[in-house]
Formats: sequence, structure tokens, C-alpha cells
Amino acid sequence: MIKSVPIFVGLRYTRARRRNHFVSFISTISILGITVGVWALITVLSVMNGFERELRGRILSVASHATVSASRGWLLDWPILMDSVTRHPDVINAAPFVLGQGLVTRGNTVAGVLFRGVLPDEEALVSDVLDNLTAGQSTELSPGGWNIILGSQLARSLGVLKGDRVTLIAPKGKITPAGLLPRMKRFTVSGIFEMDMYEYDSSLALIHLDDAMTLLESGNGVSGVRLTVSDVYDAPRINSELKSRLGSSFRISDWTIEHANFFAALKIERRVMFVILLLIITVAAFNIVSTLVMVVTDKRSDVAILRTLGLTPRGVMGIFIVQGIIIGFGGTIVGGIFGVLTASNIETLVPWVESLLGIEFFPANIYVISQFPAELRWPDVFLIAGISFLICLVATLYPAWRASKTEPAEALRYE
Repeated sequence: MIKSVPIFVGLRYTRARRRNHFVSFISTISILGITVGVWALITVLSVMNGFERELRGRILSVASHATVSASRGWLLDWPILMDSVTRHPDVINAAPFVLGQGLVTRGNTVAGVLFRGVLPDEEALVSDVLDNLTAGQSTELSPGGWNIILGSQLARSLGVLKGDRVTLIAPKGKITPAGLLPRMKRFTVSGIFEMDMYEYDSSLALIHLDDAMTLLESGNGVSGVRLTVSDVYDAPRINSELKSRLGSSFRISDWTIEHANFFAALKIERRVMFVILLLIITVAAFNIVSTLVMVVTDKRSDVAILRTLGLTPRGVMGIFIVQGIIIGFGGTIVGGIFGVLTASNIETLVPWVESLLGIEFFPANIYVISQFPAELRWPDVFLIAGISFLICLVATLYPAWRASKTEPAEALRYE
């Protein structure tokens, strides 16, 4: 019976209407603070997860999941290599490419370009560039046709449209008595693509693989082979297995290595945001301290009477721990429910708020991603709820310990 007294009295104190209305007000503020903190943390992390997913998807729609290239020079036996790597159970498709840097000119306008020589049919299996053409057809990239497909921003900066002609200047040229002369070739713009990623739309151009080999004088060699794998998150393991299979004469890379800095920055930003929003919960938990301190003062005579009836200091401590836990648990649960509901419906709620306020948070003509994507991850929800509850539990220890030190005779002297 004695063991259940702290729980019973703690629940009764929580339900009872307090004589001190200010204490009730602070208690309500504590619950609301924890609710808002948990709600905001779940929602913001879900939105950041959604942005990370969208950016990763757009990057991988152009970049390869994995790349195999020669450790030095051109990759000559690439048809045999493609046959070998596609035998791996987790490699879905492979496509050769020739990569080069140069300048593309139109009249007096010059722009730097990263041009990629591809086979259109194979390239469509490892990237989405040719699926996002706003003008032209991928079939127009024929060997010897000297056609080029430009990114939308690059085409706009050059002021060209489909059918216009541009000059591509490759840095590798011929040695003459007058010095090094770069190789130049006239291309016809046969298409324009738009990936909604400025990095690619402003600097990437596609030409046929045979034309790139001729322009760079690589013979039958290519820069490497691009791979798509069954699970992009499993790319490092597949990378390791291909290295052991192919040997040291090949260099193998994957998207986690090529874009390591970008995704590391996203993770750091996510962690910083987690810590910042966690401070909201911490501030609300400190309100629990002030609430319980005032409750202890308000219930000092009650505690003294319970002590004279045989309740131990540990039992007194348990009363106020129960009360603090109920405040923390209630705020965490309510905030978790609101957070999950908001994160699950953010793509509907944001347009409604935009229409209600008459503003657009992310204008499509400025930002790459104009919508609010969200990806709710249950491990994040449980982690946030667990940390919130733990902070609230720790916040109850000092007031509860202080209540347990109440001396019955001293407390009842003036009652």
C-alpha cells in the first residue's frame, strides 16, 4: 500500500484544482512549451529529410550511382568491362562515357562547359537527362552528326535555340610552330534539357560518344563506365565488391564519394537544427522545475502530514516525480501527435497557408525546389520523444529532492 501512495498522491495533485492559479498557469505553459518543441522538431526534421531526398534524387538523376574508370589514361576494353560489371547481381545497367572540359562559343559569347560523350540508348538507362528534354530528340545524337544537347541555362546564356550552331573548343589540340592550337568543332544544337539543377543546366552538354572520341582523339578509349545499382544506399558495398573483382588497374567511385561534401553539409545542418530546436524543449523542461518548486512550497504542509503518517523521503520524492513525468509525458505525446500529423500532411498544409496569406514561400522562378517535401522517419520521432521525456524526467529531480527534505515539525509549526 505504501508503495502505491506516491503514484496515487502524485496523480491526485495533477488532477486537483490548485489554490494557486499562478502555479496552474506555469504548469500549462510547461506542457504547451514541450508540445510546441516536440511538434516543431518532428516537423522541421521531416521537411529537411524531404529536401535531402529531393536533392539526392535530382543529383542522382544526372550523376551515376557508381563509376568505373582506368587508373591511368583512357579505358580501352570497355565493352568487356561492361559485360563483367553487369554480371554483378546488384548492378542493373552500365553505359560508357567520354568526359571533357572546354569552351562553347556563339558569336562573342563564351561559356565554360563540361561535355559528355554518350550513347543515347545506354545513357537513358543510367540517367534521366534525356528524359527531360524541352526541345529536340535524343535520337538526333548520331555518330558523325556533330549534334549537341545543351542545358537550359547554358543555352539561355549563349542565346541559342534548337537548330542554331555553336563552336566547341577542346583544350587538347595540336602542337604547331605557332604553339598549341586547341581543337575546335562546329556543332548543331539538336536539343535542350532542363533538370532544375543549376549546376547541370548551366554547364553540362551532351554529344555522341563517337564524336567525343574524335574530338579528344581517344581512339577507341572512353573515360569510364557509369553504373546504376539496385539500391543507391548500398553503393559503397557494391563499390568494394567491384574493386576486389576487377583489381587495382581500375578506379571505382560511387555517389557517396563524389558528392561527399554536399551530403555531409546537409547532415551537419540537420544536426545543428536538431540541437537548436531541442533547446525549446529544454527551456520548457526548466518551466517544469519552477512549477514543481512552487508546488512543493504550496504543498509543504501536506508533505509534512504525509511524513508524520509514515511516508518516507523517497516516497515524497516519488510524488513530485510522478507529477513532473505526467506533465512531460503529456506534452511529449500531444506534440508527437501534432508533429506526425503535420509532417504527413505538410505538402497539403503549406499550399493552403500560402493561399490563405497570399504569399509563396519558395517561388518557382527563384528556388530549385518550390514545394515543401517531407519524409517522416519513425526512428526520428521515437528519438525526439525519448529525449524530450528524458529531459523532463531530469528536470523533476531537484524539486522532488527538495520536497523530500521537508521537516514535518518545521513545516507544521505555524499551521
